[in-house]
Amino acid sequence: MSDQPTPMMAQFLAIREANPGALLFYRMGDFYEMFFEDAVAASAALDIALTKRGTHLGEPIPMCGVPVHAAESYLLTLIRKGFRVAIAEQMEDPAEAKKRGSKSVVARDVVRLVTPGTLTEESLLEARRHNFLAAFAAVRDDCALAWVDISTGEFRVMPCPEARLAPELARHAPRELLAIEGSRLDDVALEAGAALTELPALSFDSAAATRRLSALFQVETLEGFGTFSRAELAAMGAIADYLELTQKGRMPLLRAPVREAALGAMQIDAATRRNLELTQALSGGREGSLLAAIDRSVTAGGARLLERRISAPSRELPVIHARQAAVAHLVADPRLTADLREALSRAPDMDRALSRIALERGGPRDLAAIRAGLTQGGAIAAMLGDDSVQVLADAACDLTGHDELIDLLDDALVAEPPLLARDGGFVASGYDDDLDETRRLRDEGRGVIAGMQADYIAQTGVTSLKIKHNNVLGYFIETTSTHAERMLAMPDRFIHRQTTANQIRFTTVELSELETRILNARDRALEIEREVFARLSRAVLDRAPQIGQAARALAEIDLTAAFADLAAGAGWVQPMVDDSRAFLIEGGRHPVVERALKRKGEAFVANDCALTEAATPAIWLLTGPNMAGKSTFLRQNALIAILAQAGGFVPATRAHIGLVSQLFSRVGAADDLARGRSTFMVEMVETAAILNQADDHALVILDEIGRGTATWDGLSIAWAVMEHLHAKNRCRALFATHYHEMTSLSARLPGVENATVSVREWEGEVIFLHEVKKGAADRSYGVQVARLAGLPPAVVERAREILHQLESGEREGAGKPAAILDDLPLFRAAPPAPAPKAKASAVEDRLQGVNPDTITAREALDLVYELRGLLNRPA
Repeated sequence: MSDQPTPMMAQFLAIREANPGALLFYRMGDFYEMFFEDAVAASAALDIALTKRGTHLGEPIPMCGVPVHAAESYLLTLIRKGFRVAIAEQMEDPAEAKKRGSKSVVARDVVRLVTPGTLTEESLLEARRHNFLAAFAAVRDDCALAWVDISTGEFRVMPCPEARLAPELARHAPRELLAIEGSRLDDVALEAGAALTELPALSFDSAAATRRLSALFQVETLEGFGTFSRAELAAMGAIADYLELTQKGRMPLLRAPVREAALGAMQIDAATRRNLELTQALSGGREGSLLAAIDRSVTAGGARLLERRISAPSRELPVIHARQAAVAHLVADPRLTADLREALSRAPDMDRALSRIALERGGPRDLAAIRAGLTQGGAIAAMLGDDSVQVLADAACDLTGHDELIDLLDDALVAEPPLLARDGGFVASGYDDDLDETRRLRDEGRGVIAGMQADYIAQTGVTSLKIKHNNVLGYFIETTSTHAERMLAMPDRFIHRQTTANQIRFTTVELSELETRILNARDRALEIEREVFARLSRAVLDRAPQIGQAARALAEIDLTAAFADLAAGAGWVQPMVDDSRAFLIEGGRHPVVERALKRKGEAFVANDCALTEAATPAIWLLTGPNMAGKSTFLRQNALIAILAQAGGFVPATRAHIGLVSQLFSRVGAADDLARGRSTFMVEMVETAAILNQADDHALVILDEIGRGTATWDGLSIAWAVMEHLHAKNRCRALFATHYHEMTSLSARLPGVENATVSVREWEGEVIFLHEVKKGAADRSYGVQVARLAGLPPAVVERAREILHQLESGEREGAGKPAAILDDLPLFRAAPPAPAPKAKASAVEDRLQGVNPDTITAREALDLVYELRGLLNRPA
């Protein structure tokens, strides 16, 4: 047996070697096949059968495969499980390979490398979320981050010191991160949920990047896009290089790169995003997050824009005020808002349709999506008119001027085109005369022949003339010998083909041409439709910048209308946002908790928060029992600041917020076992990040600092943290604690005020009022909460006993807590009480006096009625 692989296996191995690190989907007819290690890995990941095909080096070759028509669903599974997939297609007709010899292999090559950050197919993407590919570059001490969504064309870059990389990745949540080989960014990528792809240093060369980007955008210089640092060029160039590699030369349609200012948005670190559940709940998934609670958008583009605004609230007052003015304009006109939202709901995702067309992965439905989007855009622009506020007026302007393209697509496309161009049937009748004639031949061949036969009868006067068909001659004209003389007399018109015993057969040039056209009509119709599709695609791509602007305008209007609908429906108000240090919230509410309570028919208790504007710093020290709502109060004020600077209204009756430069949150408890961090260590790391970074315009919310260690250690740490916030950071802060000793700080530190969450006690029970008021709490009610949680009664009672001893000893000066605990009698579990003997029932008492051996039938019947009466007697 030879150890040499077959020509086909040799081709597979060569292609696989050229695409390391990826599973190879090897096209064989109607299937993508995988072999060797790829087959083993794919069969396990996809839960499909693993078979064998031939041998290699004396061992059977593992094989598995997936149907081409269902490949996208399998690709989605593989991508979500962290695989990269190389798609190798047949580059020629198998019949051509056969002509070269029986051992010739069909030419194949990789046409695309599918990775998490380079998806474009509708079925592989989440419609309401971006799919970012990011690249981080460092050139000496200069670092930058670039990110792109090839499904929408969004392309941005910003300076990004390595210390800011984790927060920025948390903001964008890229699916894939590109970095130079040996970068050691595995932990950062893992925390951001991104697949890390390392590229050679040449991919990050800034000089080569300039050439790549200039070629990509077909410009002589990048100066028209702005001034970029070497690190920014390197990051963008790495993206361009990677896209060329994965898309195999079919570059996506990217917008001109935009340089973001590093301080243009509120700075929010990864821990704060996680703790506040901005776009994803702690339990995983979108439900339960702020985004899910406030998303009223009706378009995919609007939903993506909302996520960007929530992830990066603006710090530019003119931008914030302009967005709020647009929302206020629609809040004041609910009829217009309703009409806009109804029209927007019929607008498809033009951004992603345009991207698929540019990558030659689009179909007729993508052209129809462009048509529908531009058509709806024109109607929406008409609704807004010319006297709208600036944001809406600018958007309306971008939605006009597309009539020529709309008319072209309207004339060319049917109302409901198929998904794939190869299926045909998407070009409207009357658009292309040649196509209409070809379709008529394809669909009405017999009628066309009948019409030609009638014409020949009229020309010759031979009523018995027939046009027939057989497999030898094809179509021919037949008549009897008697009438054939008239046709033989017109040799230039009728060409003799065959004479039989009783008939003579002719043909004509027109009939021969018609026969060829009928036989080729189906293929010709599809060919013409493909040509039409190509022309329409070019027409769309010629106006790609204007279509992109229209798509962004629809998203802006959708988000504005969504904010207005939310504000009107939930009773939210327009906040005053300025460059002061004010933080005044009246009747503030937590949007996520309020939504959950409303579903259960319960009301949310609103609360005020006033961090004194004149005080620098301005800190509230919040005390109160567990379960009373301290964490909710802390979080709701942070979320109100985010919503205000995102340009929306806020859940309050009044709000005045000075620009928040940074938002920090340290709440909840979590560990990081993968990196050897305990719950307390994670708490300290997050607290350190706050104390080292927060400036005087930051907003900090801290919950239970120091609770993960011994009591006196924890109190010492919490006390020191409070003093540092007051003396060094000088920021606005809400600090919740169970260390009641800290309330004395309000008398020592001029910027600190005490606040507490109210409760009431009733017959040993604790009632949570969820009201925040000035003052300090002296108890935490932990034992009562433990009872509510379902601890065994014996444990709760023992806890009460110990607490009483500790509190009494503290009041009476009995010594340290350890000494008091040493004097406690040992806990002894009481033996289980015997079950009380059940009292005999009236039925049992009556049966005791009955002797079954002596009772008569009549007496037995009477006894049954008597016993039934006893059962029905009230207890």
